[in-house]
Amino acid sequence: MKPIDKFKKFRDDYVIHQVEKAKLPDFEDDYFMRRRVTFHGRVQHVGFRLELEQMATRLGLTGWVKNLEDGGVQAEIQGYESRIRYLLKFMKNLKRIKIETMENKPCSPKQNEEGFKII
Repeated sequence: MKPIDKFKKFRDDYVIHQVEKAKLPDFEDDYFMRRRVTFHGRVQHVGFRLELEQMATRLGLTGWVKNLEDGGVQAEIQGYESRIRYLLKFMKNLKRIKIETMENKPCSPKQNEEGFKII
């Protein structure tokens, strides 16, 4: 295994562990929505997409996340508003990630969407 691959595996294992140990609050199901969120800052090559995908899955959210050519990351996140707010706050508070700007816009919910994926 190449040294870079070992580093990525270590980082990914760390990210998954951090998400698994995070204590989640009790949520009340509120307004169901879908948001398109674009993040800029130190959000690529730091496990950002994996962490967002893992936490979104843990929160029961659906959607996707992808890297952008300009160095940003974009996601569409669907689920209850309180869970989406928690996810965005969680991502913003990570020490190894630095979100400088976050554009958050509503978009139309998708019927029958299953799971959350990295694309």
